[in-house]
Amino acid sequence: MSGLAAVPRRIAKMHSFYYNRRIMSNENERNPLLCHWADQMAEKIIREKGDLPSYTCASGITPSGTVHIGNFREIITVDLVVRALRDRGKTVRFIYSWDDYDVFRKVPANMPEPETLERYLRFPITMVPDTTGRNENYARHHEVDVEQELPRVGIHPEFLYQAERYRANRYAEGMRTAMQNRALIKECLNEYRDEQHKMKDGDEYWPVSVFCGACSRDTTEITGYDGGWNITYRCECGCCETADLRTFKGAKLGWRVDWPMRWNEEKVVFEPGGKDHISPGGSYDTAKLVSKKVYGWDAPITMRYDFVNLKGIPGKMSSSKGHVVALPDALKVYQPEVLRYIFAGTRPNTEFAISFDLDVLKIYEDYDATERIVWGVDKAKSEEVFNKEKRIYILSQIDNRMPEVMPYQITFRLLTTLLQTYSGDIGKVIASLGGVRPEQQDCLRRRAECAWFWVKECAPEEFRFALRADGGTAELSEQEREAVRRVRAECLPFVDELDEKELGQKVYAVAAALELQPKALFRAMYQALIGKDQGPRLASFMKIIGREKLEAILGAY
Repeated sequence: MSGLAAVPRRIAKMHSFYYNRRIMSNENERNPLLCHWADQMAEKIIREKGDLPSYTCASGITPSGTVHIGNFREIITVDLVVRALRDRGKTVRFIYSWDDYDVFRKVPANMPEPETLERYLRFPITMVPDTTGRNENYARHHEVDVEQELPRVGIHPEFLYQAERYRANRYAEGMRTAMQNRALIKECLNEYRDEQHKMKDGDEYWPVSVFCGACSRDTTEITGYDGGWNITYRCECGCCETADLRTFKGAKLGWRVDWPMRWNEEKVVFEPGGKDHISPGGSYDTAKLVSKKVYGWDAPITMRYDFVNLKGIPGKMSSSKGHVVALPDALKVYQPEVLRYIFAGTRPNTEFAISFDLDVLKIYEDYDATERIVWGVDKAKSEEVFNKEKRIYILSQIDNRMPEVMPYQITFRLLTTLLQTYSGDIGKVIASLGGVRPEQQDCLRRRAECAWFWVKECAPEEFRFALRADGGTAELSEQEREAVRRVRAECLPFVDELDEKELGQKVYAVAAALELQPKALFRAMYQALIGKDQGPRLASFMKIIGREKLEAILGAY
């Protein structure tokens, strides 16, 4: 039996306890206890909107730059509510709108050839080139990055592309309605403004803006409207034109009117918003008025979500994006279930930081603790706590249901130690554990990939190590060398058969026999093994390394 195989004996024993257990009956799997904040929101939607044949839940963003992990909070907030509605047997349409007919206003820091992009300022972002050469335009570059990653975390919205819809004249009626009711919209926009910021009676207001038919920029001014379908505009480039909203490709609504227009168009019943939009008198309150008074649609139920901050950002991860961390970046550190857990376990209106430093260890520990409660390995403090933990756990799963078997549990911290001992060879690490079932391997491998990335790119320097592999030796005093030799002679023969506590006592006995402070012996051993003054808990580390490797390294002394 190898030293590594002996390390997870406690883990293997725990796994034998629950391998064939299921804590939920088939009926419970079909009808899980619905006690999450997303369930409360689902109940509110049904109560206030009534029993509908289908419920449309919406999210969206302008792909003007990297879609970061803060933007992801809106997407997963909607996803969780969508799941809660479906768990009640409701038919749900989950739409995600790319507002890709917005104006390209600023050249980002993370795209190549900024001088080329500079020439496209004021164009619609779908007409800006992708200077990486990967996609057909700038907007699509950022859309693809999100669309390819969302299935990894179990999110499958229907994507709507607003540039395509506007240019297909799908919203011609909505724009005509806005133009005919521009005085009423002006009143709605003024409703929550103080006197200093209100539009005056004599101020001209047009809810529609125009991309010039000649130069494609939005450097235009509407000069006339015939009360029906035709608008007249002029552009800084010199172009003057009368355009029919039913056929012209360059007209669009300003976002404060576009938002409620599309609520009516898509029959949206739920859409969350950032705290800047949902604050009293903010854009949601204004849009609510426009939606009802102009388009005859009751505004969707909403909820506020707060900001997501970043903690311990690794330099290499974000070097191409400044201080922006996107979903693909987060998934390099957090396996999908754990990333979902972070958001499912936090109320949307709570600000928090997503961490990439040592906090990662604690987040994985919290997820594992929830998993043990759900699978009956650990006992919850109460039935209420159990139900809450179970609901969060199910919502954290990619496919919104309990796994067929409990995933193999190994702490993130231990996994990082094993991976560094095996120089990142995940296959050897899994083989060393023993007792890993075939259906548990994929999940375990995903965790190991995250652990190895975190070690290389995020972990503090004192957390990293590599075993000596070149036969070299550390610079030790004669007393320290003697301590290393005594550990080799008196402890190594028992590495595989003693448990961690018993092996640790033998190491302490060596220090006592030599009248050496344990701290000094530990330093000598770490220097001999990894060339550092500190490292993983020594007895545990020795069992992980195994007798054969220890003999090879310590034999040089």
